Amino acid sequence: MIEIIFHLAFPVTDISQTKAFYADGLGCRVGRETPKSVILDLAGNQLVAHVVHQMPPAQRGIYPRHFGLVFRHEVEWERLLARAQSTELSFYQQPKRRFRGSPLEHRTFFLADPFENLLEFKFYCYESAIFGEAQLAEVGDA
Repeated sequence: MIEIIFHLAFPVTDISQTKAFYADGLGCRVGRETPKSVILDLAGNQLVAHVVHQMPPAQRGIYPRHFGLVFRHEVEWERLLARAQSTELSFYQQPKRRFRGSPLEHRTFFLADPFENLLEFKFYCYESAIFGEAQLAEVGDA
């Protein structure tokens, strides 16, 4: 069996703030670190935060750029939501249900890290919606 993990590099301006949000807040394990970068384990996936002198302009709204996790078990999604609330992370969008009553129904919330990078965490009520249900035209918010 081939085991593959996802890698994402993203900009930050401060390593200690990055670790406070991602490690202390979200529970990511911290890997290698330099004054200009830190590796984080987000559910077995590799995030690499790189220090930049100036952040790219903040986008308006959740599109086009955000990243996060899709949970296969609702209890895990609820556990992360509770952790985000208890550690007082910054919610960009509060928890909600999208596409209620359809095969695409899912629970979602968005966080904003200290550098305005947006993260989405969701749980699909029907696992087929994660990659399937191609006959349905909806993707994200209108």
